[in-house]
Amino acid sequence: MSIDNLPPAIQHWIGGESVDSADGRTFPVADPVTNTPYANAAAGGSADVERAVSAAGSAFPAWSSLGNRDRANILNRIADAIEARHERLASFESYDTGLPITQARGQARRAAENFRYFADVIVALGEEAFRQGDEQFSYVVRRPVGVAGLITPWNTPFMLESWKLAPALASGCTLVLKPAEWTPLSASLWPEIFAEAGVPDGVVNIVHGLGEEAGQALVDHPDVPLISFTGSTDTGRHIIRSSAQHLKTTSMELGGKSPAVVFADADLEAALDSVVFGVFSLNGERCTAGSRVLVERPVYEEFTSRLAERADAVRVGPPSDPATEVGALVHPEHYERVLNYVEIGRKEARLVAGGTRPAHLPDGNYLQPTVFADVSRDARIFQEEIFGPVVAVAAFDDEAEAIELANATQFGLAAYIWTSNLKRGHRIAHAVESGMIWINSHNVRDLRAPFGGVKASGVGREGGAHSIDFYTESKIVHVALGEVHTPRFGAAS
Repeated sequence: MSIDNLPPAIQHWIGGESVDSADGRTFPVADPVTNTPYANAAAGGSADVERAVSAAGSAFPAWSSLGNRDRANILNRIADAIEARHERLASFESYDTGLPITQARGQARRAAENFRYFADVIVALGEEAFRQGDEQFSYVVRRPVGVAGLITPWNTPFMLESWKLAPALASGCTLVLKPAEWTPLSASLWPEIFAEAGVPDGVVNIVHGLGEEAGQALVDHPDVPLISFTGSTDTGRHIIRSSAQHLKTTSMELGGKSPAVVFADADLEAALDSVVFGVFSLNGERCTAGSRVLVERPVYEEFTSRLAERADAVRVGPPSDPATEVGALVHPEHYERVLNYVEIGRKEARLVAGGTRPAHLPDGNYLQPTVFADVSRDARIFQEEIFGPVVAVAAFDDEAEAIELANATQFGLAAYIWTSNLKRGHRIAHAVESGMIWINSHNVRDLRAPFGGVKASGVGREGGAHSIDFYTESKIVHVALGEVHTPRFGAAS
């Protein structure tokens, strides 16, 4: 796969300037089709984070004092600039991550939508006010927290960066973004986007580098009071422990092992389409993937057989091919991890589809979508997040067992319920331990809705007004309207 206009080097962006690391270190970045390095990225460390935090701190007073409408206008110009680079952005994203180009285009559109949405939110959002008769009036004032630290993952990186950037900027925060080291290419477009939109220098700063170096320095910095992280549960636990030193506010969107519960009375065709898309789109590298499919026993064999047929028919190919439905997994290290889970699954369950490299793709990080049937609740492929095009299927006999199996992992991010009995659908939605539930629907999310999970899938909620709550502090102001009658302790009678 070839692509035009690749940068020879990917630099930090600090204080409105593209700069190398203070110590000059770099690391190679490879594409997942050939696993050949195409560029070197600046390897940030504590000195680079210190410079970025300082730039963000200097820019904070002016940015935070802008009116909400002024910030909203800039956010809309950012969306315009993203849309103007739609094809280039999609090609960068597809090249760097291995996502099929058609799905990368969708991520580019969603990124622009995030900025337009939060431009609307910050203008429309009001404050709370409370009146206590004629005696006192109280009102809430929102103030941006300060310099926000944003740490983003390698799956759909540009869109997930926009997901954090847009509400942070709308709220009046300045920020330091640490993109995922495996997929820094699309982040190299942010500087020209922000400059074209008129974002003042220092408001947004980008430091590339390894998580244990640049990411850790950002988490540890005493002048960064807030960390928003999307990534693995183990890394999230580490960030929370590190953040405790400075009592930072954190939002953790972590791993998932989401169930798709299919009852015999469901629209099986719609359920099948949703299950196939939900676990195999984005190469299976999505936190909300329905990677555990629980099927009521009367239709279990039929549904599993049809799922296997569809998995075998999924088109695996070069990410640049518009016909491709599953591309190359992001990195050799991750590819080997997914293949290891396939081998584990062969010992734990019945392989009914995939499990091997497609014969027509001898090179690159490719895997035919894989289906395991008769998976026990104690199996590792049932319990652990694989984050690839691999699905575990199990049968259940009644509603109680469906709920028990759905809740039988440490994770609780999403769940999907398929039934024509809406009373049952609502009962199960209330009983399943997940932050987000879809009934007779695939992963369609309203940007106004809260996003996040329970148990090991995360801490806190972002999305809509919840994001503004996260990036701001609420200050309550109480004002006496009449005479103050305070008990006069210590006064002479």
